[in-house]
Amino acid sequence: MALAAADTYVVVLALTDMMSGVGIGIDSLQRATPIISGFLLGYIAVLPLIGRLADLTSRQRVLLGCLAVFVVGSAVTALAVELPVLVAGRVIQGVGGGGLVPATLAIVAQLWDRDRRGTPLGVVGAVQELGSVLGPVLGAAVLAVADWRAIFWLNAVLGVLLAAAVVAVGGGMPSRPRALPVAVTLVAAVAGWLALAAPEALVTSVSLGVPFVPFGDATSRLATPIGVVALLLVVAAVALWVRGAWPVLRRADLLGALLLGGTLGCVVLTFAAADPEKEIVGPLGFALLPFGAVLAALYLLHHRRADQPLVPRGVVVGRTRWSLLVSLCVGVALVAVIVDVPLLARLVHTESETVAAFVLVRFLVAVPVGALLGGWSLRRLGDGLVSGTGLALAAAGLVVMSTWGRGSLDQWSSTVVLALVGLGIGLALAPVNNAALADSPEDAHGTASALVVVARMIGMVVGLALLTAIGLHEYYATVAALPDQTDGQALLDAAVVQVEWVFRGAAVAAGVGALASVSLGLTRRHELR
Repeated sequence: MALAAADTYVVVLALTDMMSGVGIGIDSLQRATPIISGFLLGYIAVLPLIGRLADLTSRQRVLLGCLAVFVVGSAVTALAVELPVLVAGRVIQGVGGGGLVPATLAIVAQLWDRDRRGTPLGVVGAVQELGSVLGPVLGAAVLAVADWRAIFWLNAVLGVLLAAAVVAVGGGMPSRPRALPVAVTLVAAVAGWLALAAPEALVTSVSLGVPFVPFGDATSRLATPIGVVALLLVVAAVALWVRGAWPVLRRADLLGALLLGGTLGCVVLTFAAADPEKEIVGPLGFALLPFGAVLAALYLLHHRRADQPLVPRGVVVGRTRWSLLVSLCVGVALVAVIVDVPLLARLVHTESETVAAFVLVRFLVAVPVGALLGGWSLRRLGDGLVSGTGLALAAAGLVVMSTWGRGSLDQWSSTVVLALVGLGIGLALAPVNNAALADSPEDAHGTASALVVVARMIGMVVGLALLTAIGLHEYYATVAALPDQTDGQALLDAAVVQVEWVFRGAAVAAGVGALASVSLGLTRRHELR
């Protein structure tokens, strides 16, 4: 969980170096958007399918499979020298990293009964948020001694070590893999490394360099004989693994996964690829959103008719529905603070990105503390009481933050407010998962966990776009009303107005989440029986 969360934010400091590494100049920042949105696409779109697989097969096997995918994605990213390959690597990383989340939560539900899983869920939430804090720190530490590619090689090494730990703790491999898929995969890995790394000693060799000669005028390293062979071997390896897993995949409802994953993908690409300074939706949004709506309608129709739908009937009922709403609200509030607190710090407190990031740390450190406290509190208090209290506290803090301006971050009270907002958001993490797991069937815990994570991520992606659009609308209105639109200080104050409106919107989202939390139950369920 920590590894997946850290990788979500690890590119924050390395993005410009990654752009340079694939031939993109700093003046073409918009072309780097797929590096971010690609990871989110892989992370979110396949979560329902992997959550369902965690219900149908060994969760140890799902963890190992996701770690393997994550390692492959990390290696592809590290070797990339062209944007399409880099984006493909990030998508693969997202698939592997995102899949670790529902499998882990399902394991918690499996190992602890509903009356005792609050604290473990709090630990999981705290570790995940701690990973979010450590991601940029890890990236900065690696960049201090090596280039950006070392970040992803380190990810690959950590993934291999974690896989070994999963095998050791789980008592060995869940089943011995067949020899042919393993052999083809290893050969594909070697061929892929040769194609992407293009070792100079081989490329410049008169006798050995022929496989590395591009076709025609092509410049891609994959548009070579060795590149084509590598791609064919990858396809063959995937086909062999899918063939072996076909009985489980068929039960998981692949058609439903394709429809629902396509819907989520359209949402992610619509909002995550948008330029927040100019638009709410991305360049293809007006085509993607209608297409996503069609896919959603088709999924609902398929869900009603399928014998074994992707999301089993009886999962999105009771408190689980309210858990999804609360999780979405948590995502909106969380992303508003993560994005706009450093922005406010740059406007009114410091010109240093590093100092602005440390302002955000006041919030980030409090979130895992709140997650631990929230999970521990579930031993005596109801899910709704803990979650509602936390989000009400966050909403109050965000209202205070919406009044901040010049000099506000210089006061000690700002640290208290940021810590309280972080604590409040952290308090809601374990109750949301606990309520969803408690009200879903035992054989659908992976699916329920995946849906909660999807709701939170959608809240972050869509919430950021909408709140930024609201803030920019107020910014432009404020600038239009200025008597002197060349006054630098007045323009700075107008930019602060934009941030204040984002915090207001986040406060509303947290308030809605607090009200919705009431439906999660104010007392412990076993005390009601």
